[in-house]
Amino acid sequence: MNFEETTLDNGLKIMTSTRAHTETVSLGLWINTGSAYEDEALNGVSHFIEHMVFKGTQKRTALQISEDIENVGGQTNAYTSREFTAFYAKMLKEDVQLAVDVIADFVVAPTFDETEMAKEKEVVVQEIKQSIDTPDEAIFDYFQDTAFSGDALGKTILGPAKTVRSFNKQILQGYMKTHYGANNMVAVAVGNIKHDDFVNMVKSRLMGFQNKASFSTSPQIYQGGFFKQKRDIEQAHVLLGFKGIDYQNPAYYAVSIFSTLFGGGMSSRLFQEIREKRGLVYTVYSFTNSHTKNGLFGIYAGTGADELEKLVPVVADEIKKAMNEKVSVKELERAKAQLKASILMSLESSSSTAEVLARQYLIHHRIIPIFEIIERLNAVTVDDIQKAAQMLFSSTPTYTLLGDIKKHISYENLENYLKF
Repeated sequence: MNFEETTLDNGLKIMTSTRAHTETVSLGLWINTGSAYEDEALNGVSHFIEHMVFKGTQKRTALQISEDIENVGGQTNAYTSREFTAFYAKMLKEDVQLAVDVIADFVVAPTFDETEMAKEKEVVVQEIKQSIDTPDEAIFDYFQDTAFSGDALGKTILGPAKTVRSFNKQILQGYMKTHYGANNMVAVAVGNIKHDDFVNMVKSRLMGFQNKASFSTSPQIYQGGFFKQKRDIEQAHVLLGFKGIDYQNPAYYAVSIFSTLFGGGMSSRLFQEIREKRGLVYTVYSFTNSHTKNGLFGIYAGTGADELEKLVPVVADEIKKAMNEKVSVKELERAKAQLKASILMSLESSSSTAEVLARQYLIHHRIIPIFEIIERLNAVTVDDIQKAAQMLFSSTPTYTLLGDIKKHISYENLENYLKF
């Protein structure tokens, strides 16, 4: 993953990875802010800003933004996560300047027109309602809130409807002033682009951007606990989780490998035992989410009401095995191969490579060479995997249920099943 980098005088990092054989460029601006950095009264503001910048800037109306990009066959979009906001595009190589101009306008000159804002509030409220009405989405929000109760990291990315409806132009401008700073951003382009050309494009539009973001962050304290919600639907959705690790934790690679072999694919322990052998679920998997100061390890399953009471004891048994028995070398090597292949395959996409470069810089303040990542994965031993499992599963569990849960196992009984 070859790349070049330049830092402007205002602190904005610019990075490129040139692929001269392609006809396109994936580019964007990533900002190190999201819902985890919002006060409760502002929950959802990062996501709402992401929506509102597309509704008009000092140069372009909402329609002109879409038409200018699509007239040349380009694509542009954005996303908000708990710790990142991104505005990005994919263009033919000759149209990169246009995309830079549009994306720069998003952060430099959004109009936040009150009429457009009133309409977009209701669009976002419908998005919130849609998320709540989708059980396999809603349960992840309930899970996050239970795991990090009282912390900004536990709040939803979309925010509550009442809060979204309270936003105004001054609130949005104030949030951007404190959370959008050149030293808190990175501009990335991957594809048929020369580094100096991209630097000049970005410099001409963002050199005068304010240099420092200034805001406090929450401690991201994991709590754990229990949440349940009955719904008149056909399935029971279950999320069982534990305290995870932050990005900088030395066990990061061991935990990633463990999650893969435990519940990361069709050959994983959870899939084989719970779906293939017992037929208790259609979907089951584990995942690990790292954040700046903490993290989450989770196990998700969707099952029938009659199978629900059988599911948790089986999961608990697999957890006990992981803590008390070392994995085989064959199992370990398979999980390593899965992760390495996934990483290398993703880098064939210019969009994915741009995302990797941006996130690595904002998280680690450097780009981790691929050979270093592979070396770290290869260095993980069977002992490291067992230690990772013991570390994860020794924390207070987070137990979240939604749907037809009349036969669920209580939180107290769950803790009994998890006693080692």
